[in-house]
Amino acid sequence: MTDLILHHYPTSPFSEKVRLVLGYKQLAWKSVVIPAIMPKPDVVALTGGYRKTPFLQIGADIYCDSALICDVLEHLQPAPTLYPEADKGLSRIVAQWADTTLFWAAMAYNLQPKGAASMFEGAPPEAAKAFGADRAAMSSGMNRLRPADATAAYKSYLRRIASMLDSQDFLLGNAPCVADFAAYHPLWFSAKRVPIMADILTATPQVLAWMGRMAAIGHGRMEKLSATESIAICAKSAGATAPLDHYFQDEHGIALGSEVTIAAETFGQEATAGTLVAATRTRFTLKRVDERAGTVHVHFPRIGYVLKAAQV
Repeated sequence: MTDLILHHYPTSPFSEKVRLVLGYKQLAWKSVVIPAIMPKPDVVALTGGYRKTPFLQIGADIYCDSALICDVLEHLQPAPTLYPEADKGLSRIVAQWADTTLFWAAMAYNLQPKGAASMFEGAPPEAAKAFGADRAAMSSGMNRLRPADATAAYKSYLRRIASMLDSQDFLLGNAPCVADFAAYHPLWFSAKRVPIMADILTATPQVLAWMGRMAAIGHGRMEKLSATESIAICAKSAGATAPLDHYFQDEHGIALGSEVTIAAETFGQEATAGTLVAATRTRFTLKRVDERAGTVHVHFPRIGYVLKAAQV
């Protein structure tokens, strides 16, 4: 198997989700640390525009969004599974809720003024200003919870998670599944990135104990890699390395071979342009050519992303 290369940065919550999945599946991986804010020229060379964190590189295949990355890792290493047979649908539904509703409530709570100030304690004022401007641009047009509403929602969600843990070690049973990894990472951010805000967790000791079990999974076997090296690996792969699923599900009236764009529905709506070479029940794949990275296939999940015909 070609090396797994995760493009991430240490304090990214969705990256922590994927790092733990890599640890759970005991996979070896290469670590490329990318900037937290724009500009990200090395990222764009590989993704063509998508700039959210993390993304997974396997040769000249780029997998965007942590939900799709989890599917890819499950395919490569089926055991231990992220999707237990008895709860396949439920685990995905809970994970989607955690990656969206829970995440945004937690972040609105975490990044209210006291939390935001603690994130940048000791950093120059321009660092906080640049981060704020970057995230404001990424979330343009989104509805955001006010701190008081976010606090109330976060407390309610923590109590609901605690109730799921009353008689078992993990959310859906005695082993972690994709729902656990998705629910863990926003809480991890509260505990590790803005510990001044972490008191909210103490009212749910079941949750704290579960977080300890999740943290103990670890991150697998990691080696450092530079962004330049990862781009060279892509270029040397002489085109995408993963076989494409020939099943075509057309929901848009856009034929394979068409020039298209794909962008996130809400947060981080920077578009990637390319040629549509696959559209299955669960994902889209674009082929694009970059002067540094060569021929790249960029993969997106259907859920959460918008496919459009390119403007002529």
